[in-house]
Amino acid sequence: MSEIVTVLMDIKPVLGVALCLIGAVLAIIGTVGVLRFPDFYTRLHASSITDTAAVTVAVAGMLLLSPDWLVAFKLLAVWLFLFLTGPTAAHALANAAHTAGLEPLIGRQGSDDDEGDL
Repeated sequence: MSEIVTVLMDIKPVLGVALCLIGAVLAIIGTVGVLRFPDFYTRLHASSITDTAAVTVAVAGMLLLSPDWLVAFKLLAVWLFLFLTGPTAAHALANAAHTAGLEPLIGRQGSDDDEGDL
C-alpha cells in the first residue's frame, strides 16, 4: 500500500506541471484564434471557449501542486469566479454587439472568385 502512495506522490508534480503547460498551450491557441478569425463573433467565441478551458486545466494542475488545503481552496475560488464570469462577459459582449447592429460575416472569406478556387 505504501508503494502505491509513494508512486502517486512522485507522479503528482509531473502531472501538475503537465496540466499547467496544457493550459498555457490552450491559452496560446485562443490568442491565435483571436488574431486569425475574421469577425467579432468568431473572435469572441475563440477567446471565451479557450480561456475557460485553459483556466480549468491550469487550475487543475495548480491544485495538484498546491502545498496545503488553504491554497487549494483559494485556487478553487478563483476558478469558480473565472468559470462563472468568463462566459457571462462573453454573452454580454455578444448581446451588446448584436444590439448595436454589428452583423456577423457569412459565407467564405478571403477570396474574390469562390468558384475557381476549388
